Amino acid sequence: MKIGIISFAHMHAYSYALSIGALDDVELVGIYDDDADRGQTFAEKLGTDFYPSLDEFLAQEMHAVVVTSENSKHHDYVIAAAKAGKHILCEKPLAPKLVDAEAMIQCCKENGVLLQTAFPVRFNPSIMRAKQLIEQGKVGRILAIKGTNRGQNPGGWFIEPELSGGGAVIDHTVHVVDIMRWYMGAEVTEVFAEVDHLVSEKPIDDCGILSLEFDNGVFATLDCSWTRNKTFPTWGDVTLEIIGTEGTLTIDVFNQKLNVFSNENGYRWNFWGDDMDKGLIADFVASVREGKSQASVTGEDGMRAVEVALAAYEASRLHKPVTLR
Repeated sequence: MKIGIISFAHMHAYSYALSIGALDDVELVGIYDDDADRGQTFAEKLGTDFYPSLDEFLAQEMHAVVVTSENSKHHDYVIAAAKAGKHILCEKPLAPKLVDAEAMIQCCKENGVLLQTAFPVRFNPSIMRAKQLIEQGKVGRILAIKGTNRGQNPGGWFIEPELSGGGAVIDHTVHVVDIMRWYMGAEVTEVFAEVDHLVSEKPIDDCGILSLEFDNGVFATLDCSWTRNKTFPTWGDVTLEIIGTEGTLTIDVFNQKLNVFSNENGYRWNFWGDDMDKGLIADFVASVREGKSQASVTGEDGMRAVEVALAAYEASRLHKPVTLR
């Protein structure tokens, strides 16, 4: 299978590229980037071709593309790739505007190509094991969920709203909301949020607390902040506490680590665990190879998660709950 990558603006692009290279009978056949220096640099590092023209890139023989650009550019790149007949894995958030997300989904359907949202957390073993336990009824009926996705401020275009669509709330809400929806097969009906700029040098939302109600009656909270300082042992976390009528599940996605103490570096974490990105790429490749009519993580999944993040911004602005359609 031949796969290309559109843009190395997002830090996940390099990890996805390595994951592509690690799979049998899968080849990274080219890179397009509107930043030619960046694209050329990564093409040389990865031993593939760089294309300065998007049209030239999409004209190459390839089965699929991975879109890892700035959020605001997802729409144009996905539309172009779909019209060129390429299956698409698009980085989250799917788009900063719902109208763009809807157009992307529709265009992919019209052109008969897969659109998968890049939610690698679904492919973490502890997340998948919890899904199994829930489906087996081990926790009974879910009553409430507490989630966190707290990280460091990534800087760069992530703190430029015209490119990102927002700060921590749009960046970190979508991962955990997707897991909650996936676990329960339920949709968010109401969102309340407190969103603020508290710790970053440049004004951007870096702290957010969301309260969510689902159509199955479950109440959930989510801390989706950029509150890890520069000397914190790791960039962030993803945790979930799921309260059910028959039990409780506690998940710490990045807990596969060693605690390392040294005079030189103080306290650090040495992560030895599973690579979620590899799981995501392997799943996408399998879906394309098998000719599936729908990705395991759909464009609709990506859009629903964005919908919650945008409702959180609106709820914070209005200082009252926002009801979703």
